Amino acid sequence: MLAPMAFSRREQSLSQSIGALIAQHLWAKILLGMVLGTLTGLVLSPGGLALLENDTVLMAAEWIALPGVIFLEMLKMVVIPLIICSIALGILTSGSPHQLKRMGAFIVPYFIITSFVAVGIGLAITLIIQPGHTVGTSIDTLAAAMTADGGIKTFDDLTVPQRIVNLIPSNFVEAAMQTDMLKVVIGAIFLGVAALTIPREIAKPFEDLCLFGQVAAMKIISWAMALAPYAVFGLMVDAMVRLGFDILTAIGWYMGCVLLGLVIILGLYLFGAAVFGHRPPFEFLRAIRDVQLLAFSTSSSAAVMPLSIRAAEENLGVSEDISRFVIPVGTTINMDGTGLYQAVAAVFLCQIFKVDLSFTEMILLLCTTVGASIGTPATPGVGIAVLATILSGIGVPPAGIGIIFGVDRILDMCRTTINVTGDLTAVVIMDKWMKKNFA
Repeated sequence: MLAPMAFSRREQSLSQSIGALIAQHLWAKILLGMVLGTLTGLVLSPGGLALLENDTVLMAAEWIALPGVIFLEMLKMVVIPLIICSIALGILTSGSPHQLKRMGAFIVPYFIITSFVAVGIGLAITLIIQPGHTVGTSIDTLAAAMTADGGIKTFDDLTVPQRIVNLIPSNFVEAAMQTDMLKVVIGAIFLGVAALTIPREIAKPFEDLCLFGQVAAMKIISWAMALAPYAVFGLMVDAMVRLGFDILTAIGWYMGCVLLGLVIILGLYLFGAAVFGHRPPFEFLRAIRDVQLLAFSTSSSAAVMPLSIRAAEENLGVSEDISRFVIPVGTTINMDGTGLYQAVAAVFLCQIFKVDLSFTEMILLLCTTVGASIGTPATPGVGIAVLATILSGIGVPPAGIGIIFGVDRILDMCRTTINVTGDLTAVVIMDKWMKKNFA
């Protein structure tokens, strides 16, 4: 069959990229870059020791931040093809149209609904706590300068039918060039479903193209990640020089918002596993703890997928046909932790850079974030690349990622653990549903 072959080759290539990043202890280098960048920035900052003249410091900060700017541009270069290829391959892993219709009729809406809930929780927490507003007025001038040409495309002047029609990518290339993420995701879904429903010999070239696109994009990302420690150092120096001490408090509040949201999602998972999967919380956590620990240490749902399948079958008693469908699909499209993180980060940076979002723009951000999280490959470091594209669509300078990138590793570990827990929650609920309706 087309899908298993595509999936095995795909996961092999992803595992190689993951292994390379883990072997480099990149997370430690990034944290070191963040610490050194923070200290250097405070030494140079006008609000710190102010060792140099203000104009000289700003000019130096621009050069110091150059590796970070190059790093962000490399990520933005590949994120669109990466999302298209990942979504299409994720649909192809469902096996066949019949299997997709039977199991997908339940699990795909389930994943989409939980993604909307997770992103909604992230938006609500950030709007209530407003971590970005802890930054003082020192950022106002910078925010105005960096966002002068930005701004999200609004649809307030469109009727509801026009807004719905506007979601369809009439020109897929144009949508990709304008980084219109929601249209790109919708177009990729259409392509993936179409490829799944046509004969294998016709779909095979498309599969190979998507596999090549994903592998090539991951290779470029691995090159970019080699710059990550220097990027974090440079971007943190630049942020500290321009923003001063206030930004440290804001980052702490931002981390608290993300972690609070992840804890809420975990509670919902345990509730769902207990009520709909008939798995008591402590029994469920005991059965999946090894998977959670590995996910936390590797920051990759894809890397722990084989262990997730084994835990589902051996520890949770889920049938093979369900576990080997739900978990691979979930690894691709069930990214609740990632979606929540992207929502919190996007609104946090909007608050930092004084970008006001209307209700319609917030709904658009909700849909875009859900779509982007669904299309985010389950590998370390990719979530930040997708976030850069989301930010460019809402008028926030992608360079703002430098403010939060230093703490991304620890948050990545936490949100990956939630993503994997969500896959295993879904598989026990799906198992009970299938036994009830098709036994």
